[in-house]
Amino acid sequence: MSGTPAPFTADDYKTRMERAAQAAADAGLAGLLVAPGPDLVWLTGYRPPATTERLTLLVLAAGQDPVLVVPTLEAPDAAEAAGAPALTLHDWTDGKDPYAATAPFLDASGRFGISDNTWALHLLGLQKELPGTSYVSLTDALPMLRAVKDAAELERLAAAGAAADLTYEEIKRVQFEGRREADVAADLAHLLRQCGHEQVDFTVVGSGPNGANPHHEAGDRVIAHGDMVVLDFGGLMHGYGSDTSRTVHVGEPSAEEQRVHDVVRGAQEEAVKAVRPGIACQEVDRIARAYITEAGYGEFFIHRTGHGIGVTTHEPPYMIEGEQQTLVPGMCFSVEPGVYLPGRFGVRIEDIVTVTEDGGRRLNNTAREMAIVH
Repeated sequence: MSGTPAPFTADDYKTRMERAAQAAADAGLAGLLVAPGPDLVWLTGYRPPATTERLTLLVLAAGQDPVLVVPTLEAPDAAEAAGAPALTLHDWTDGKDPYAATAPFLDASGRFGISDNTWALHLLGLQKELPGTSYVSLTDALPMLRAVKDAAELERLAAAGAAADLTYEEIKRVQFEGRREADVAADLAHLLRQCGHEQVDFTVVGSGPNGANPHHEAGDRVIAHGDMVVLDFGGLMHGYGSDTSRTVHVGEPSAEEQRVHDVVRGAQEEAVKAVRPGIACQEVDRIARAYITEAGYGEFFIHRTGHGIGVTTHEPPYMIEGEQQTLVPGMCFSVEPGVYLPGRFGVRIEDIVTVTEDGGRRLNNTAREMAIVH
């Protein structure tokens, strides 16, 4: 695998915060309020303790220095974050009102974008302290905030994709027949970590009829000879996501199984070929869906064609009917059509694709033909 990429600098985070604040102003917002979660990590490099109930909030507004409101006992860790030199830390102590501590940095009559995963407790506290304010979810207000990746982000996504590809090549070597789905899922998790992932988010192993459930969680079903097996796995490497799916078969497939696999592979190929700047996200979905519908399986394609990926494995933009956001260079998303025959089997093929200046480039490059496993 390639070496570890250079870490993001305070200047990188400063640029992101300035860009976010300006995007908020352009959207008619007084600013952005960002609670712990992927947006905060992307904007500042700071990841607070996951279990804390204390208010931590980044306040961004055009023409105003970024402020990170943090509990006093967590301030030393916040000060060590890579983006800390580009913002002002304002701490509050236990026993004090964190919303009163935050209020001076907010327009008392402003409308703010607020990160989707903000606790209701904190949103209600801010509303009580500043009854003249109003709020809209950050995803609704600025859905493309993290969607366009720079060169350093693309480098990380490409490395994560290559690690997932290596994981797939290795998992094909393990024994499938006679083992539980959960055992193969554990192998996938081990291989992802061995190939460089610091976090494993999911390892779907759907064998036989379980493959007809797109988000089946690997369980105790014993994989049998003749099973189609959907593999969908990914996680974070260098802080950026991987997500790929392939469908394998234990022994030789039937003619129908091969046909369904060929249909999904064809749909995925056509959708990837369509990726280019200027087309709407929904066009990627339409192309994959039309191909599968024409083959007679349209009612069995039961999910969107794709989702964005970055510091999380699912984020905007989404490749689905009604999403008119146009593709621009630097966007990264999955292309993952599937066919799911209830009670029988499923097929899904997924690659991460990035939009280039004149088309699209896959970040997953393993063979998409059906692999035979043992």
